[in-house]
Amino acid sequence: MENCSTATEFILVGFRDLPELQITFFITFLVLYFTTVLGNGAMIALISADSQLHTPMYYFLKNLSFLDLCYSSAIAPKALVNFFEKSNIISYEGCVAQLMLFTIFVTTEGFLLAVMAYDRLIAICYPLLYPTKMSKKSCHRLVATSYACGCTNGVIQTSVSFRLRFCNHSKINHFFCDVPAVMKAASTNTYINEVVMFSLCNVIIAVTTVVIFTSYAYIMNTILKISSAEGRQKAFSTCASHITAVTIFYGTVFFIYAQPAAISSPAQSKIVSVFYTLVIPMLNPLIYSLRNKDVKEALKRTLGKKRLFSMS
Repeated sequence: MENCSTATEFILVGFRDLPELQITFFITFLVLYFTTVLGNGAMIALISADSQLHTPMYYFLKNLSFLDLCYSSAIAPKALVNFFEKSNIISYEGCVAQLMLFTIFVTTEGFLLAVMAYDRLIAICYPLLYPTKMSKKSCHRLVATSYACGCTNGVIQTSVSFRLRFCNHSKINHFFCDVPAVMKAASTNTYINEVVMFSLCNVIIAVTTVVIFTSYAYIMNTILKISSAEGRQKAFSTCASHITAVTIFYGTVFFIYAQPAAISSPAQSKIVSVFYTLVIPMLNPLIYSLRNKDVKEALKRTLGKKRLFSMS
């Protein structure tokens, strides 16, 4: 097959089958990405600036915002450019880098969400042990482990995916280089790759969801034992944002990577991918701030300091 052994470029099909909606898609992507950068950047800056937010929970939240910022930035800029390019070409190296970075950051976020559930478990069920169990050193180790798991999955998925043979200018039926779409573009049998992807994704989802569900089972049991309604509401409110983020994230990830439709339904995958590559990173800062008194008070303190500084 011509040029199949020397692929140097790919064509990202994106939403080219809907030419009349290119401007609409561009504006939508731009607004979502701008809001993502603004929201997550503000969350990182606020947590870093306010000493009262220098706690394990907000340390993890700052890392979550960083990951959301990173994996949306690995996708959105190239997608935005492609809305106005006729060729929609991405280099082989660029595709490798995009797939690896995206896989690393998304996988790391999955493990970090499990770590955040464990943090709430210790805080609510074992408050006396919290300073010891969630010391600064322990928090650094948990975050480092999340990144290590993300890097491991990213390297495996990328190396396995790009061992396949591709024709030059193979069409990737997606708006970015994602594992299922790259496999679909290959000119060789992808059975082993599909087994590897589904196996790894299901193991990751199983491990992280077991940690999350087990943590919340203990948390709910502890909350129900609290005598006062106010105490129960206060304890539950610290978990509500995380439960919302976990439900949205794992629902979309499972749809894309953990079942056969990920390969057979590229059109559906593209639509859902917009949601978890741009909408979820945009929503997370809102989810964790709108109902969070600590964040609201920190924002007031920060804005108050700026106001006093400008007046002086």
